[in-house]
Amino acid sequence: MALHTELGEFLQSRRSRLRPEDVGLPTYDERRRVPGLRREELAQLAGVSASYYTRLEQGQSLNASVEVLDALARALRLDEHERMYLRDLAVAKTREPDVTAEAEHPTASMRSLLRAMGGVPAVLTGRRCDILAWNTMGHALFAGHVTIDAPERPQQRPNIARLIFTDAHTRSLYADWQSKAKSVVEHLRLMAGRYPCDPLLAALIGELAMQSQDFATLWADHRVHACDTATYELHHPLVGGLTITQQSLTATAAPDQFLAVATTEPDSPSEAALLLLAQLAA
Repeated sequence: MALHTELGEFLQSRRSRLRPEDVGLPTYDERRRVPGLRREELAQLAGVSASYYTRLEQGQSLNASVEVLDALARALRLDEHERMYLRDLAVAKTREPDVTAEAEHPTASMRSLLRAMGGVPAVLTGRRCDILAWNTMGHALFAGHVTIDAPERPQQRPNIARLIFTDAHTRSLYADWQSKAKSVVEHLRLMAGRYPCDPLLAALIGELAMQSQDFATLWADHRVHACDTATYELHHPLVGGLTITQQSLTATAAPDQFLAVATTEPDSPSEAALLLLAQLAA
């Protein structure tokens, strides 16, 4: 990932989403050639010089202090995840290169948690969206068409992002596919900011951008967000329609491994569908 370019493009994309009236600046009914705040206006709001901000956005400077970054984040009205991403991009040049392109492995504690969850669908993914492990219900609900032991073979692991953007079965699983796809891209961009020198992550992003116009369009939007909690309506090929709440959990010992857990409303048709799926999977 070209850090100079990514930092500048992210700042520009967030600046273009703010209107002068959003931040209390007068416009005097003037006609603007491009949407959003001008560079000088954002610099004024952040308390930095217009020339310095211009250099930062054009990738000519990557030495912004934490104070400047926080001021820009406040001026741009960034949320917690966007602030984190901005800091990651700005300090990436001072980091040691990431470890060699090695496959990730689920921790023993995460494996134990998966086994203990039993009838609750759960899928463990790594920072590159590779599926590191899943329980029987997680496999049956999200990717029953994939060999169940595929996550045990690092070179053949299914990847959530690839499934979402290149697999017809997974695309048809989600009633609102666009919402799920957007969430995956936002998570990938967050990871790309945290690990800008990860060659396998960069390769995955490049591959998806070449293979999927949908991915390329969403990636160009520069949105970032962690996949915490979301509700999805599914069209499952075996049990029909059901609505799940998906929550992503992490452990302190493995902050880049994400356990996605799917639950349903008690005594609902969705819960009945999940119980039927459990019988079929057994």
